Amino acid sequence: MIIDTTEVQDINSFSRLESLKEVYGIIWMLIPILTLVLGITIGVLVIVWLEREISAGIQQRIGPEYAGPLGILQALADGTKLLFKENILPSRGDTGLFSIGPSVAVISILLSYSVIPFGYHLVLADLNIGVFLWIAISSIAPIGLLMSGYGSNNKYSFLGGLRAAAQSISYEIPLTLCVLSISLLSNSSSTVDIVEAQSKYGFWGWNLWRQPIGFIVFLISSLAECERLPFDLPEAEEELVAGYQTEYSGIKFGLFYVASYLNLLVSSFFVTVLYLGGWNLSIPYIFVPELFEINKASGVFGTTLGLFITLAKTYLFLFIPITTRWTLPRLRMDQLLNLGWKFLLPISLGNLLLTTSSQLLSL
Repeated sequence: MIIDTTEVQDINSFSRLESLKEVYGIIWMLIPILTLVLGITIGVLVIVWLEREISAGIQQRIGPEYAGPLGILQALADGTKLLFKENILPSRGDTGLFSIGPSVAVISILLSYSVIPFGYHLVLADLNIGVFLWIAISSIAPIGLLMSGYGSNNKYSFLGGLRAAAQSISYEIPLTLCVLSISLLSNSSSTVDIVEAQSKYGFWGWNLWRQPIGFIVFLISSLAECERLPFDLPEAEEELVAGYQTEYSGIKFGLFYVASYLNLLVSSFFVTVLYLGGWNLSIPYIFVPELFEINKASGVFGTTLGLFITLAKTYLFLFIPITTRWTLPRLRMDQLLNLGWKFLLPISLGNLLLTTSSQLLSL
């Protein structure tokens, strides 16, 4: 059998071309993911610096000022220090669970960023179930905390893990009911559709005005989900030393630290998306018709403007959880559970019933 060398060369060049296309496809798929991770990392560093500066102002202290201009590199210096510290494993603990726990907590929160629309057509995955995917993924994080507490072979760590699981279950239900009310108002569970449903009347079209009760319940529940004061019972230092992270050191401890700020940032983003109009420039059409058209701008200018507006709303909202941390005292565990089950759950159920009734009457 005689094989033409020209045909063999054509086949080889075609196979090389196909393999190059696959490589380019993988690279183009990884670029937006890596860009998002880089942006999130910078966002977390900014939050840490903001919290230190705001807490210093509240307590009449100076705050970080030596590491970089205005102390902005202090968080980077702390992360570098943790990176080079020794990782200590408990001798009688479950090393597998102990090592996996921090990674589960961080990865589950990072996946939530995939459905956040940072601007017009600037979202990693525009899914029909976007908001409920966030709730489903974020509920995995307490499992990582429970694994860490159990794997540490320490009663303080185990109690902290149990508290984290109980707190997450208690406040996830009111949070979900508030999100369901927003989905009913917007006739969609997609984060992009929810933002676009608020764009009609500018500032007055925000869901904040149509769902004031839901906004307050969502704010309290998100603080509890992020384990921020006054809801930081899983790591209450007066009772549990440091809770589920008592036995951790080095980069594993740093992962827990990063996870708490990642969770805070993602909660603020979802407040912006669900209640504050997302990327839309919040100027009513009746006042300035020309500026209202900016919301529909496309290209680099429109994308940059949308991203800037989203970040501005998110970081302005962050002042609420940061100042709350340095203002209110910690609750007791029974008070925390009573607030979730006896107050927030009935209020969020009533809010959902009111929203459903109003939607049915408007048909």
